[in-house]
Amino acid sequence: MPLNIEDYALIGDCHTAALVGRDGSMDWLCMPRFDSPSMFGALLGDPDHGRWLVAPTEKVIATSRRYLEDTFILSTTWQTQGGEVEVLDFMPIGDRRADVVRRIRGVRGTVAMGQELRIRFDYASALPWIRQSSQYGENALVAVAGPDAVVIRGQKLTAEDHAHTSHFTVSEGEAVDLVMTWFPAHRQPPTAIDTEAQLAHTTDWWRTWASSCEAPPRYTEDVHRSLLVLRALTHEDTGGIVAAATTSLPEDFGGSRNWDYRYVWLRDASLTLDVLIDHGFAEEANEWRSWLLRAIAGDPADVQIMYGLSGERRLVEWEVPSLPGYNDSSPVRVGNGAFTQYQGDMFGEVLGALRTAREKGVEETDLSWSLQRALLQFVEDNWKRADNGIWEIRGPKRHFTHSRAMLWYAFDCGISAVENFGLQGPVERWRDLRAQLRAEIDTHGFDPALNSFTQFFGSGTVDASLLQLPQIGYVAADDPRMLGTVAYMESQLLRDGLLLRYRTETGVDGLAGSEHPFLACSFWLVEQYAASGRMDDATRLMDRLCGFQNDLGLLSEEYDVAGHRQVGNLPQALTHLSLVRAADAIDRARVR
Repeated sequence: MPLNIEDYALIGDCHTAALVGRDGSMDWLCMPRFDSPSMFGALLGDPDHGRWLVAPTEKVIATSRRYLEDTFILSTTWQTQGGEVEVLDFMPIGDRRADVVRRIRGVRGTVAMGQELRIRFDYASALPWIRQSSQYGENALVAVAGPDAVVIRGQKLTAEDHAHTSHFTVSEGEAVDLVMTWFPAHRQPPTAIDTEAQLAHTTDWWRTWASSCEAPPRYTEDVHRSLLVLRALTHEDTGGIVAAATTSLPEDFGGSRNWDYRYVWLRDASLTLDVLIDHGFAEEANEWRSWLLRAIAGDPADVQIMYGLSGERRLVEWEVPSLPGYNDSSPVRVGNGAFTQYQGDMFGEVLGALRTAREKGVEETDLSWSLQRALLQFVEDNWKRADNGIWEIRGPKRHFTHSRAMLWYAFDCGISAVENFGLQGPVERWRDLRAQLRAEIDTHGFDPALNSFTQFFGSGTVDASLLQLPQIGYVAADDPRMLGTVAYMESQLLRDGLLLRYRTETGVDGLAGSEHPFLACSFWLVEQYAASGRMDDATRLMDRLCGFQNDLGLLSEEYDVAGHRQVGNLPQALTHLSLVRAADAIDRARVR
């Protein structure tokens, strides 16, 4: 059985990532990319679905873990009766290889250690052929199945009950390096790495990147780690930013709301870019803009809400029969059917991120502006369409108020580009369409009887996404209509002091079951509180939300207050970028 979600740590190389439990078991790893099939899938099943355990075999008295400062190099320390041992887990970065290093270092005394390796390629559907091969180094072991292969170097492994194990001791001052390298099965295994050099290089790479971080004086460490998470979820070669490192960690334990988040949502990536630019990382704007140009090249009518890491368009959703799911929360899904949806809000978020880049000094090119013109032309032709909304509703399409406001924002971004930066565009037509959208939203998206904006036109229900209306400048945070919306939201969506996205029992999303409070929404509420002068409420909620981080500063998608545990895919980019925005909002309010 897998650990609680918050008991996992992330390590990564900006190509892929692994989740390592506090028990020393690496229960999730896809090689060589975030969206590759898993080779360790115990997170969504049990040890026989693949894992790599490195831990003491004697009784453990105490365990602690941390990241080496400003890195994703994980240090786990175990104290036993025999002594103390540290394991450093990391993925070397920058060499375009797919390596995982587990360095075991004796700190005090002598500790008996064990290693158990269960490789299960292709979502645990392919048991590999494994052989010892001294040709590739002393004690090297090679595992092959279909297109995938790995070589493991370090301790000699013995076959035992469909696993490979080793037992050894580590004394004070000694170090044992275990290194696993993925490679295409039709090629020869790569040569062994220089572990010491890679550890030094990887440490320096992360710290150099983090040194550019501009964080507010309060919640500095929370913001710092969240920005590092956003970088870890950004693919080094393509610039694509995945929404999370995992698939199918449930929104409701035992339920079926299990989705694959290992892809690039234009919305999430745009909001991530916005946050990175605001905190000193303008270079990422150029990389992501280049990714966007490649991904949506061609007819704007073909633009999708999400893509693969390299801009792949077909993300067909299917269920994995070989994995039973996290604590039997099934099905496990690969791909995401939402790629076929129309979500109008996405245009506002994309154009908003490019607006931020422009305002922060990222120079516009003929190609980048022509892309924005093409997107605005598509919005001109389609602004009256109902859509699936920000939450990827699988029920009927609606005129969601948030989506309508984001279309308003798309035109606002185009108008700003013309008025403030001298770019060319049909500004009078955009002004007229912006005005039409405002009139429509104010008439049909606001219910005077409730004194609240509504989830969709005529619904009488509310949605946490409406908290973004002040963020885009549609309405002031202290406007009476917004204050009324917040009051109605507090009466309808607060559960245990945290905010739900919407009321699932209305059936609006077309799905069975329910879900837990969505952490990003509560961070949006912090931002709203701070912007409208409710500073005590803002800091009280912010402190509570930051308290939901695990001991390494990681947050998932949702939180189960009653169970005191994280819920959903981990780590979640939208949660972490919303944390950063909330911290910034509190800082701005204090300056005022």
